[in-house]
Amino acid sequence: MFLASGHSLIFLLLLSCVDAGRVLRKIKERVRDLQLQKVQQHLLTQTVRGHQPLQHVKEGKIHQPLNHFNRKDVGTFPQRFFVNDEYWQHPDGPVFLFIGGEGPIFKFDVLAGHHVDMAEEHRALLLALEHRFYGDSINPDGLETENLADLSSQQALADLAVFHQFITQTFNLTQRNTWISFGGSYSGSLSAWFRGKYPHLVYGAVASSAPVKAKLDFSAYNNIVGLSLTNEAVGGSEKCLAAVREAFSTVEVALIGGNVSQLALDFGCCQVPKDSDDQIELMESLADIFMGAVQYNEEGVFMSIKELCGVMTNNGSTYDGEVGAYNRLVELAQIYHSTSEEPCVDISHEKTLKDLMDTSLHSGRKTARQWTYQTCTEFGFYQTCEDTTCPFSGMLTLQVDTKLCPMLFGISQHSLAARIAFTNTYYGGDNPHTHRILYVNGGIDPWKELSVVQDWTEEGQEAQIIFIEDTAHCADMMSRRSTDRWSLKEAREEIENHVTTWLKTAAQEMKEKRRV
Repeated sequence: MFLASGHSLIFLLLLSCVDAGRVLRKIKERVRDLQLQKVQQHLLTQTVRGHQPLQHVKEGKIHQPLNHFNRKDVGTFPQRFFVNDEYWQHPDGPVFLFIGGEGPIFKFDVLAGHHVDMAEEHRALLLALEHRFYGDSINPDGLETENLADLSSQQALADLAVFHQFITQTFNLTQRNTWISFGGSYSGSLSAWFRGKYPHLVYGAVASSAPVKAKLDFSAYNNIVGLSLTNEAVGGSEKCLAAVREAFSTVEVALIGGNVSQLALDFGCCQVPKDSDDQIELMESLADIFMGAVQYNEEGVFMSIKELCGVMTNNGSTYDGEVGAYNRLVELAQIYHSTSEEPCVDISHEKTLKDLMDTSLHSGRKTARQWTYQTCTEFGFYQTCEDTTCPFSGMLTLQVDTKLCPMLFGISQHSLAARIAFTNTYYGGDNPHTHRILYVNGGIDPWKELSVVQDWTEEGQEAQIIFIEDTAHCADMMSRRSTDRWSLKEAREEIENHVTTWLKTAAQEMKEKRRV
């Protein structure tokens, strides 16, 4: 059923956690927060001008089966969605579906973004569906371990199919209404998989920065982070990477030497990292600063690669003369800390475990426990640092990451490889051989390693890819900005051309069917 139209944007925020590490999650929260603030400012400007876009947004809930594949299970959960009909050309206009990922959806998902810009151009009905077990789309006992069995990408795709049927009936849609799906990161994978598994429901799919290949040991992530720190086109350099390596090596030596109290003081830690688990949390927090800068480069949230490397190579540093890389890392951590709202950096592994074991919903905004479960059962994605190409600490191992699976969910570490292999067999990994799916990736985005970035041809059909040099994670999903790189502007135009072609082709196919 539909609920009443909203009159204000929701600014409750706990962003998704595709990546491990508290600091990286917080940086991602800031990215989302900044996006929400920009949309709010835009909406206020439009309101002053007499335009009321929120009047067209409606929130609703549909009761979905907990298990689509077991008809004897009659349990359900409420799944939240948003609809924006402001641009829709009734009754035959297309339908643009924004797929929610590992976090809550917001009204701005049908109010702003490149897909919304295209919806206005093509007079499309805008939809956003929240992923099961995230945001408000979860039962009160949903985080209990036994109930997480109903959390999977396969179930999420079935949710999309049922939602398609619901919207079709609600709006009296027909085959003349062409559906196109959109998503970024994990939800980008869902967009591609929805088209792959339900091609009769969605005509085309845009998959931005979509890691469609599951990977247990994702050591390549940190390898790409290191390479991006050397990329001169975005402000990196070999000197920057060398300084990062030297700094982390110095921290490791200090840990081995037992100088943990000084480390805690230097990096503003809430606790002294006396045991190995807390020391790993410290290393992860420091590495997260660099991961966040690379993954969200030039998003204006923390630091760009250029600014970060400026500190690490002593350009503009507050220190005079030759200063060791360790001191520059301390300065960088202090800069990060000065922008956060927390009094100190929490490196307690015990607290991390306590938070992940917490099954209370906390207003429906928890994400870490659910996503950790999905990494254990489907995807892996563990960003390790055991490879020699990793610029950080070898303390960040696969064993450290995967030991959470048996501790939290009773899932054997030995079973993970088989679970991840099944995911790739089920979806096709990074060689899916599907049609009318547009894979969009940025050149400095570490997640490109698990997406489709190479052309292939099968039965006359070419893989549709867009590779944007020197851009970061999901950058193409934002609305146009004057500060965008030229490569990003061109990529958005190319995406628009693909979507336009799909809609024209679908209309032509419909005309030909009517002639028969």
